[in-house]
Amino acid sequence: MTTPLFLLRCVQLGLSIRDLDLLTIGTVNDMYTEMGNDSFDYSEVATQKDFDQF
Repeated sequence: MTTPLFLLRCVQLGLSIRDLDLLTIGTVNDMYTEMGNDSFDYSEVATQKDFDQF
């Protein structure tokens, strides 16, 4: 990953330079990945019963 790409992802997430003092590159990448998952429509969502059986 290049520095400009990293900074672009930070802007897309709405992070400030001050926020970057508290976050690692890996955390920013995870946040970016999760942002992409927010709009995904899951066909089936686990319930508490599913977790209990797991």
